[in-house]
Amino acid sequence: MSKITGRRQAREWAVQLLFQTEFNPNDLDIALADFWSDEERNPSDRDRIYVEEMVHGVIEKQRDVDRTIAKYTDNWDVDRLGVLDRIVLRVAVYEMLFRGDIPPVVSINEAVEIAKAYSGKGSGRFVNGVLDRVQKEIDRPSRSTYTTQ
Repeated sequence: MSKITGRRQAREWAVQLLFQTEFNPNDLDIALADFWSDEERNPSDRDRIYVEEMVHGVIEKQRDVDRTIAKYTDNWDVDRLGVLDRIVLRVAVYEMLFRGDIPPVVSINEAVEIAKAYSGKGSGRFVNGVLDRVQKEIDRPSRSTYTTQ
């Protein structure tokens, strides 16, 4: 498998960090320092900032994000979802709701690919179905960015 670089890798790192905090909710700054101390990780400054913004943002907005996910996971409580699927959905929904610099279609495509790579066989379809429903309900174009004033 070729080495993943750029934003995809940053998203995967964000998912890994959020997965870690799911099971070990200690001090986030310590978790980040430990995570970045791995010599195999060599992010650009831009990617490192993105990862840390995503992790902090998902944690800070988790209630809002989970409420949104719950609306589109028919008869499934968010806590009952597989941990990895739940985290992938959280990252994508956070981007769709709170990151105007990322088109929703990009968030969906990236989440589907990460789910397929790291979770069960049907996870990509499941994640795509949920995120497609979220995207149809949010008030922004799927393929463009926006800035807030």
